[in-house]
Amino acid sequence: MIQTNCKPYILGIAGGTGAGKTTLAQTLVNRLDATCIAHDSYYRDFSHLSSDDRARINFDHPNALETDLLVKHLNMLIRGESIAIPIYDFATHTRTTKTLRISPQPIIIVEGILIFAEKILRNCFDLKIFVDTPPDIRLIRRLNRDITERGRTPESVTQQYLNTVAPMHNSFVEPTRKLADLIFLGDHDHTIATNLILGHLQTLPGHVQK
Repeated sequence: MIQTNCKPYILGIAGGTGAGKTTLAQTLVNRLDATCIAHDSYYRDFSHLSSDDRARINFDHPNALETDLLVKHLNMLIRGESIAIPIYDFATHTRTTKTLRISPQPIIIVEGILIFAEKILRNCFDLKIFVDTPPDIRLIRRLNRDITERGRTPESVTQQYLNTVAPMHNSFVEPTRKLADLIFLGDHDHTIATNLILGHLQTLPGHVQK
């Protein structure tokens, strides 16, 4: 476990939609005293809008996310305080009334497509990782995820990808690739990436594997 005088180590994993960020993050959580926070949980609540208006929102733009709240929560975890992460309903584009309680851990992993896009959040990370995956593979993964996990139709997923996901990736996600400390290929096995990260974390005082 982390020593009482050690600040939690905050690791950010970015990359395009369907790049493999969540898979890498969960692999690390299984090997470390760590917790994972998804930037997606911090989408703004648009319950005050009609369903038609919500459908027109560009959810791939940084403004769609309440990043200030995520930064506030990270600072709370650093101070040793627990946080209540919003639970988002992706089918209705609204926040539910429920939250997920997270307690401080030695290592905090944050994953999301836009976590390096805003300096206020980017500066929170001790290590920045970008998962780089070809667009065709990312699109297939997104289709499978949104249909099976988020109640979307193939048509709506494809339309959103063409109208906002791809353009916003080029404008806000791809440029942050050069800001990463490490870049890994998301269409390859994560074993090498995982071992490299674990090897790095072993050199830090107070941070140990499970």
